[in-house]
Amino acid sequence: MLFDHDGVLVDTEPWYHRAGARALADIGLALDPERYLEDMARGLGTWAGARAAGVGEQTITRLRRLRDAYYQEYLRTEAIEIEGVVDTLAELSRHVRMAIVSTAKRVDFELIHEHRRIREFMDFVLVREDYEHAKPHPEAYLTGLARFGATREETLVLEDSARGLSSAVAAGIDCVIVHHDFTAGQDLSQATHRIATLAELKDLVLGST
Repeated sequence: MLFDHDGVLVDTEPWYHRAGARALADIGLALDPERYLEDMARGLGTWAGARAAGVGEQTITRLRRLRDAYYQEYLRTEAIEIEGVVDTLAELSRHVRMAIVSTAKRVDFELIHEHRRIREFMDFVLVREDYEHAKPHPEAYLTGLARFGATREETLVLEDSARGLSSAVAAGIDCVIVHHDFTAGQDLSQATHRIATLAELKDLVLGST
């Protein structure tokens, strides 16, 4: 099993958006949540609207540093746990091999997991620095397959967003979407399965082993 990270194992996505919005507010721009999610689904990120508004790359570089600082502040101070994740992973780890395939930067990932148990259940972790092309490109999940030495047919991806789903589909891997309020309005119709909480994954996976 290849798990997305943000929104699936930890509730960080709203805080990443808030950090970007806070940075853009510094120059008087708003980060509309719907536009942000549309841009993210296409792999465009936080700054697409700013570029469309004529903001230069030097300013965007400064804002990116500011966004990253705000985001790390939230990671240190806000509650980002998702109920039931550790219990689900503990149960699944007795039956299947698991890894994380994340678009998170390594510094953020390490901060998130400094005092959490999630990593102990994983064979390996891939973060943004471990592959060239970000989701929705399939490289991240193809890299995960290669690390596992697994076939597409014996692998399952866990995602919560259209961008991640597109990456899994392009890699030819079945994908389970777990509900997240932040991404619920996206087109997730290509998912193989949809579940309301990660706890439902135990029945879905272990029922077929």
